[in-house]
Formats: sequence, structure tokens, C-alpha cells
Amino acid sequence: MKKITKTLLISLLVLIALFGCKKNETKTYTIAVPNDTTNEARALLLLESKGLIKLKAGATITATILDIAENPYNIKFEEAEAAQLPNLLKDVDFAIINSNYALAAGLNPVKDALGFEGSSSPYANILCVKEGRQNEPIVKALKAALESKEVADFIANKWGGAVVSVVENPGDGFDPSIDYAALNGQSISVAASPTPHAEILAIAKKTLESKGITLVIKEFDDYVQPNKVVDSGEIDANYFQHQPYLDDFNKQNGTHVVTVAPIHVEPFGIYGGKLHSLDDIKK
Repeated sequence: MKKITKTLLISLLVLIALFGCKKNETKTYTIAVPNDTTNEARALLLLESKGLIKLKAGATITATILDIAENPYNIKFEEAEAAQLPNLLKDVDFAIINSNYALAAGLNPVKDALGFEGSSSPYANILCVKEGRQNEPIVKALKAALESKEVADFIANKWGGAVVSVVENPGDGFDPSIDYAALNGQSISVAASPTPHAEILAIAKKTLESKGITLVIKEFDDYVQPNKVVDSGEIDANYFQHQPYLDDFNKQNGTHVVTVAPIHVEPFGIYGGKLHSLDDIKK
């Protein structure tokens, strides 16, 4: 009887130990974020705004995962190239994706995002050229075409808040200081992301065509080559990035690409992969 009791007691203790270990296991969650410096910071700031992490004091638009001061929900971060994030969505709990890549993947940022970044001006997407070219008449003509009311209306109607124009006073698409007759027959090339940049440029292209100017749109799927081809002079301009990214790129690569004008902003969104609600993390 004592032997049986002792055996039962040992079994009970083993079960308690196993149950206790299971109860004390820490649940982890995986969130995929962009691996470039400024966009990773945007993702982390968005998570902080949702109360999921806390960054160190002073960590802002250049923050990395090393700047996380508090991670109460034991989030693990999978860093990847921004363009690849939609492809990773099925393998992670959540992913933070820029609107252009979300749209290209068939996601609707307004309807599908579980959390949305505000239309903060530091991240406005900009028209850029190599330093020294920003005041060339043909560049100013492209700038005016992109700052038109027609483009602003197109952005609002096409994307309904997933992409937002930042042009304060849209004009008629033409710069009165330019001699358009002298530009008749000329062309300008622009490196751009397919969505929404190339689509926006297609509207500006019609405006320029009315003055005999040809806009050649060259599509790129990465964040590196568009700046390199502009810096080398292979392509006249680019339209795909925000100012913090450009500043960091120039610093890291010794390039001399400058801003001509901010055109629109693409708010970041948090998208569900294996999980479908941010509340699942906080349970």
C-alpha cells in the first residue's frame, strides 16, 4: 500500500511539474518588418503607438529593434526587404507593409490593415533628381505636372486614403515660369515603383504630352537601383521614396540625389497573417 501511495505521489508530482511548465511557457509572436533603417523605424513606431512595444527615449525615425526598451508580449521580429513582406504574411503572425506593396499584393490598406500609420509628413514620397538638376526647366515641368489638381484628385479617387496627396495647393499642371515651347520634343525619364508611383506618373504624362514633352516611366521593384541610376545619370529622376530614406541612402552610399518636391504619402499598415486581430497578442 505504501509502495502504491509512493508511486501515485511521484506520478502526481510529475504531472504537476509538467502542467506547471506548460502554464509558464511564454507565448511568442512573430512580426515581419522592413529591414531598411528608416522603414524599420516606421514599423516600430507604429507598434509602439499600438502599445505593443516601447522604444528607448529619443529613438525615432532611425530606430531599430536594438532600440526596443520594453517588449511585454515577447514579439520576435523577422526583418526582410520591404517588397517581400506580402509574401511572408502567411508564415508570420503579422507583417507591417507599406501601402504600395500592400496594394500590389491585392491588399486594401483601408479595409485590411489592423493598424494604420497617420499621414505624417516626414514620410511623404518625393520626386528626386541628381544634385544640380533640380532647377532645370524640364524637371520643373514634371514637378508642376505632379502637383496638379488632376493628380491630387486621381490619388483621392483611386486609393481612398490608402495613398494621400500632400500637395497643399494643387495647380493646373503647368509652371508659368517655364518656356514650354522650348521644351517641345524633349523627354525626361523617371525611375518609379509600379504602384502607386508609375500610376500617378501616368496622369502627369498626359499633362506633359499636351506640351510636346515625353515622360518615360521606368519601373523598379527595389529601393536601391532607382537612386543609383539617377546618381549615375542613366535616368533623369526618380519617384519612390521618402526623405528619411533618401537621407540615409545618400549617407551610406555617397550618392548625391536631392528632393524636388513631396507628392504623396503611403501610410504603413499592420496586416494579419496567422493571426487576425492585434487583440490576440494581448490575451
